[in-house]
Amino acid sequence: MPEGLASISIVIPAFNEAKRLPATMESVLAYLSARPLSFAEILVVDDGSIDDTAALVARFAGKENRIRLLKNPGNRGKGYSVRQGMLEAKGDWILSTDADLSAPIGELDKLFAAAIREGAEVAIGSRALDRSLVGVHQSAFRELSGRLFNIAMRVLTGLPFRDTQCGFKLFRADAARAIFSRQTLDGFSFDVEDLVIAEVLHRRAIEVPVVWNNVEGTKVSGFAGIASFGALLGIRWRALTGRYR
Repeated sequence: MPEGLASISIVIPAFNEAKRLPATMESVLAYLSARPLSFAEILVVDDGSIDDTAALVARFAGKENRIRLLKNPGNRGKGYSVRQGMLEAKGDWILSTDADLSAPIGELDKLFAAAIREGAEVAIGSRALDRSLVGVHQSAFRELSGRLFNIAMRVLTGLPFRDTQCGFKLFRADAARAIFSRQTLDGFSFDVEDLVIAEVLHRRAIEVPVVWNNVEGTKVSGFAGIASFGALLGIRWRALTGRYR
């Protein structure tokens, strides 16, 4: 554990993740138990799952008081789930990570160390800065779509980041509250919106290369991917009109 990190919340958005969550929960609990933390919690946000996700998390929570189950009012989207978890979290720093742990939980050390070193309030994991760290790649189509989306994102928003869509991001708690209370998107473009809000609010954000391995079972449909491109125009408009201030 990097020096200085004593209080952490870990937010895991989950939609029909009953098969993958047990291994993820065990990994995160082992990570937390091996570190001298004054406070730690895991918030699993169930996004209206129709499998045993909620029941499974409730069983874990019954045995481990560091686990909290939050439930959305139906299936609202990943952006809604992450926002709910971020605004409910009590740690001094808050990590959002996907339920499949495609970025290993130990990469949190890397994000925190980089944030402290560079005086950042937001540190986002990146698959693009050092592609040698990507062990298992997505399909060629999804990787190409991601690169095209990133080009469009940089053109429309002016953000410098090479990978906004990696689901492994660390926020200082005060920055998280300021950013996520202004988030308007519930879908998969919320990552870009949060980084635009951070820029508007002068909250320093950095990009950090992380180990990453694709895990099959994506919840992103082709339609959602197309809609993400359109959402960039809305983000640009809200930024220009002062909505995020």
